[in-house]
Amino acid sequence: MNPRERIPIAADHAGFEMKEKLERVLEELGYDVKDLGTDTADSSDYPDFAHPLAQEISSGEAKRGVLLCGTGLGMSYVANRYPGVRAAVVWSRDIAELSRRHNDANILVLPSRCISDEESVAILKTWLDTPFEGGRHERRVDKIERPAGTA
Repeated sequence: MNPRERIPIAADHAGFEMKEKLERVLEELGYDVKDLGTDTADSSDYPDFAHPLAQEISSGEAKRGVLLCGTGLGMSYVANRYPGVRAAVVWSRDIAELSRRHNDANILVLPSRCISDEESVAILKTWLDTPFEGGRHERRVDKIERPAGTA
């Protein structure tokens, strides 16, 4: 863990409260948190928050980020359209670990309506602390950005 690593975080209305809690957890862990919204539980559109965060990861401005919405699906659909982004919808510590170890996920997407606050904190910490394993997994991750059949 790089304690001064900047972690952008964003959510729609469904993930707002959990985002606020996780932002405090990240700050307590020593991360430099960039809140990209939303700033309210009023109804909002997840793409408005997923696009800016995914752009930061894709451009290299940030190494990793966190997105939240009700199911996690909408945020992941948007984020995974960006080159170099590997956004994983995660609902358990085991999936968090595997998303990092095997897939080098660089955006954690949490389904706020499907997990508790306590689970979200445990998932976040596991995801942050798990390194990419590399090896045979690196070859597979490299193929994500290449069309089928290309070297």
